[in-house]
Amino acid sequence: MRHSPDPVESSPDSDAPPREVRDGAPFARSLPWLLLIGGVVGLVASFVLTVEKFALAADANYIPSCSFDSVLDCGAVMATAQASVFGFPNSLLGIAGFAMVVATGAGLLAGARFARWYWLGVQVGVTAAVVFVHWLIAQSLFVIGSLCPYCMVVWLVTVPIFWYVTLRNLHHGVFSPPVRAEVVSAAGNHLLPVVVWVVTVAALVAYLFYL
Repeated sequence: MRHSPDPVESSPDSDAPPREVRDGAPFARSLPWLLLIGGVVGLVASFVLTVEKFALAADANYIPSCSFDSVLDCGAVMATAQASVFGFPNSLLGIAGFAMVVATGAGLLAGARFARWYWLGVQVGVTAAVVFVHWLIAQSLFVIGSLCPYCMVVWLVTVPIFWYVTLRNLHHGVFSPPVRAEVVSAAGNHLLPVVVWVVTVAALVAYLFYL
């Protein structure tokens, strides 16, 4: 009897990887939760930043809730041109972007299977976000000389979202031949790059502002 190929395994748009790479990626089950929870955290931080920005625009004497001292001073950051790169508050981009992240995470948890083009779009979005975030980090640390706590929350969730979406897309062959799970997860140390990034940024903050 003629064998019919498994339509799930043969479809490049399927969320399930081909048989040869179906080896239990350790990040597969956690990704939907990361997108949902990280997206919600980023969305709330972006929303609060937007509210604070509008309040400061309406009253020059307003002190944002995230302004604590000369270092942790949202007001000083919000007053700069870097806070409105495209002519409107950067936080509006965060609201739109994190809303999509939340929707993706919720969809995955509900059993949705997104097409390859959708994951390509997600990859473009999170890559643009992580590049923009690192530009803002450099501006805050080396140009503005002040830190915005809510912005730092956005930094903290953007990087792992980018990292794990990229690992997922490598594993599922979204923009290249599928890569085995143990390769894209660096033999189980997939969390290490995120930890190194957090420690590096924290060390820079401590060195530049507190030492």
